[in-house]
Amino acid sequence: MVSDSPDLNIGNTAFMLVCSALVMLMTPGLAFFYGGLVTKKNVLTVMIQSFASLCWTTILWFAIGYSMCFGPTWHGIVGDPTYFAFLNGISLKTIYAGNDAGIPLALHFIYQMMFAIIAPALITGAFANRVTFGAYLLFLTAWLIFVYFPFVHMVWSPDGLFAKMGVLDFAGGIVVHTTAGFGALASVTFIGRRCDSTDAPHNVPLMALGAGLLWFGWFGFNAGSEIGVDWVTASSFVNTQLAAAFAGFTWLILEWANVRRPNFVGLLTGAVAGLAAITPAAAYVSFGTAPVIGVLAGLVCYYAVAVKKVAGWDDALDVWGVHGVGGALGAILLGVFAARSWNPHGATGLLSGGPRFFLWQCIAVIASAAWAFAFTYAALWWIDRVTSIRVDAETEKLGLDVRLLGETAYSEDRGP
Repeated sequence: MVSDSPDLNIGNTAFMLVCSALVMLMTPGLAFFYGGLVTKKNVLTVMIQSFASLCWTTILWFAIGYSMCFGPTWHGIVGDPTYFAFLNGISLKTIYAGNDAGIPLALHFIYQMMFAIIAPALITGAFANRVTFGAYLLFLTAWLIFVYFPFVHMVWSPDGLFAKMGVLDFAGGIVVHTTAGFGALASVTFIGRRCDSTDAPHNVPLMALGAGLLWFGWFGFNAGSEIGVDWVTASSFVNTQLAAAFAGFTWLILEWANVRRPNFVGLLTGAVAGLAAITPAAAYVSFGTAPVIGVLAGLVCYYAVAVKKVAGWDDALDVWGVHGVGGALGAILLGVFAARSWNPHGATGLLSGGPRFFLWQCIAVIASAAWAFAFTYAALWWIDRVTSIRVDAETEKLGLDVRLLGETAYSEDRGP
């Protein structure tokens, strides 16, 4: 993992610096995406939750997070939290030794940190308009330490439990999207429905801006996960675009057939579902497979959102149906479509005669979903006994921006 060799690969380092910045941009993009979807009296509250993660997760990652993810293993479940604590012992010329990319270890630290920032921020869309800020910060801390950090280690660290079983998750379909999506489902189950469950977005252009930033940043999210520049980097980039486009257009057609008119919000939501689904598979499937994953993501996630509505789950911004189902679907489809003929460093999927790989992909998805749901529910139960999680009915009616933050997003709402 660590090398003090001064052999720096300038090209790979420059590429990974750009990718780190792209993934960082996804968190403000998520803030705009969610901000456009909620009512205008709660815009700032949902946006500050993303930006708070940008700050607090950085601090936590610097202190113990990177160590828990990539430090020496404890039974394949989590890394030693002291090994890389505060980047102690890491010099200017310490090289990341996870592959032969020749990038500074500090760059791997910062790139992976951007993933840690956005993962819990995804969950905030599920409990939008209902949660106090103090409770959110407690939840953010607990979820990172007990869900995100262990699953990063188990899946992405060479000594991790699932990594040793051959599980693949190129850029976070399991680690990021499945855990966040099923954590979101647990949160809406525990917290309950909004008093005002208005689903109409207050500002679709703001949402579109956020979707565009997410889509743009996702190229760094996926292509950058190769941790260097090679043939796989390019194929991951192409597959990302193909899956997003096919998923977005599939959702558009389904919505059009259902309500007899095209729907912009549906197109954008479908594209994000396709991005979530291709994330675990981008490096391991062919150019012909990525559109199939995109179409299936559009179909399955569209109907997952419909199931949510029938079940009465108040997942305000469809985090479970888009990210949870999309990420899990992509990881399972990787178990079906992976082929070493495309990427020798990948795996043999079910269609190529690899049932064992498919089985382990399914086990990893089930385990991540189950643990994320169970821990999230338990954590919220505990936090609610320390401090009230949910705002009172009057605050929810008037809006969290004014009552919790003392601010408004638009000047016309500020009064005389």
